[in-house]
Amino acid sequence: MANILVVDDEIGIRELLSEILADEGHAVFTAENAAAARTARGREELDLVLLDIWMPDTDGVTLLKEWASTGQLTMPVIMMSGHATIDTAVEATRFGAMEFLEKPIAMTRLLNAVRAGLERGRVMRNVRMAAPIPLAPAETAAPVSKGFSENVAGSTMSESAVPSEHNGVALDQPLRDARDQFERVYFEYHLVRENYSMTRVADRAGLERTHLYRKLKQLGIELSRGARRNERGADEVLSTHEAPTARTEPPVYSKGREEYED
Repeated sequence: MANILVVDDEIGIRELLSEILADEGHAVFTAENAAAARTARGREELDLVLLDIWMPDTDGVTLLKEWASTGQLTMPVIMMSGHATIDTAVEATRFGAMEFLEKPIAMTRLLNAVRAGLERGRVMRNVRMAAPIPLAPAETAAPVSKGFSENVAGSTMSESAVPSEHNGVALDQPLRDARDQFERVYFEYHLVRENYSMTRVADRAGLERTHLYRKLKQLGIELSRGARRNERGADEVLSTHEAPTARTEPPVYSKGREEYED
């Protein structure tokens, strides 16, 4: 179960998205404007935010920029709108939004985006936990006598003084397990940093793409976002050989577009 915040000035959209996400087992919080969203952000530990772009008091992109500039963008944000332009979607992505959904939102697309967002949030948390903690400056040590120094040098360090963990990797485990744990943190960090671009991650890690895919599968790292990108690429290749079959997904909003769009 995840904590998800839905921010939209249309009560019908808030209620419908809340019902859908609650049926998926998530705890859903709602906000009708940016002010209520700020309050919910400060009160709840959120795993994902669905944020409408056009709102009466403060638009969603401005609120996204505010969270990013104040260090509050610790959760994935998915933008929503029925009238936003490509430029607006690109701007939102540049300031930290992970995806843009155009209203009316198809049920499958909504649930896929939510699953990808929650997985992205899990990776972000792992990266933050693995970040090194800066050490405090060492205080000037008092001079010690030669005899005392020799005694210390000849003795073994106590077990409690030896660190058992470094950068989130437990050191008191077999080498193979420690290596797998480090590689998992390493690849999750670069996947987030390179926005799940397998080409750039492979180049950064110095691996062939096929080797990288095998390594990620071996480490149990989910590739929900990248998998969708690959599937889209495969669909584009398929369309050059045969005409695609028309397929219409039922929109989430069963009522008229005018009623639920911004």
